[in-house]
Amino acid sequence: MKYWRETLAVAQRILIELGRRRRSLIFWSIFPISVLLLNGYILAERAKLTTAKAFESAAPSTLVGAALFFSCLGGSVATVVAEREQQTLKRLFISPLSGTSYFLGIFFAHSCIGMGQALLVYTLSAFLGAEFQGSVLLGVLIILLSIITYVGVGFVLGTQFARRTEDVNALVAAFGVPLLILGGAFLPTSLFPKKLLEIAKYNPIYHMNEALLGVWAGGKNLSDTDISSHFWFLFGFALVMVAAGWLSYRRMLRVERRL
Repeated sequence: MKYWRETLAVAQRILIELGRRRRSLIFWSIFPISVLLLNGYILAERAKLTTAKAFESAAPSTLVGAALFFSCLGGSVATVVAEREQQTLKRLFISPLSGTSYFLGIFFAHSCIGMGQALLVYTLSAFLGAEFQGSVLLGVLIILLSIITYVGVGFVLGTQFARRTEDVNALVAAFGVPLLILGGAFLPTSLFPKKLLEIAKYNPIYHMNEALLGVWAGGKNLSDTDISSHFWFLFGFALVMVAAGWLSYRRMLRVERRL
């Protein structure tokens, strides 16, 4: 119960702060919609697909490669930096808040944003005729694992490398954009050369994209070998990120105490 209360308190505080800055929430709503429309209509024209089929394929890549990436990874980096600049971290020194609760609080707060973006993307896609063939439950699990992964990576980057607000964009661009391209968010992985595809298999974004695309656009399930390999890679990586987030939190507190 202690961890649950701490987690909810952290998540509530972050969501209240985001609610006060409504423009950020509006932009995080506009961004996935605009990317989805661009991806869908380009795919329909270039691949000679119907609008419905084009948006079935565009929705998963848009969600994991654009919406969740910037709101969960970039957002978690920005949250940690803001905590440091507002001296919130100093107050954590005299509290019994655990690193796991702090990480999970950030995760739950950004999960609300990520699930809201998922509803936007798939509601618009369904309105344009897309039908999703696979398991909704499995798709939601993949989205949640993707959010944990993004928040974990963002938490580690924010605690270890970002000191000022100006660092956020540089970190997201330097680490994130190459991973997005390598993960198939902007270009389909079918166009990758063999050597690049082998490298992509170590990229969590690649597994997010392929798993969600296979489940919700291809109608596959966890019994399929390729889907299960993507799912279990994400599951393991998410657990590693929770552990890395806790260690990063402890190290950040030690560093902040010396400043």
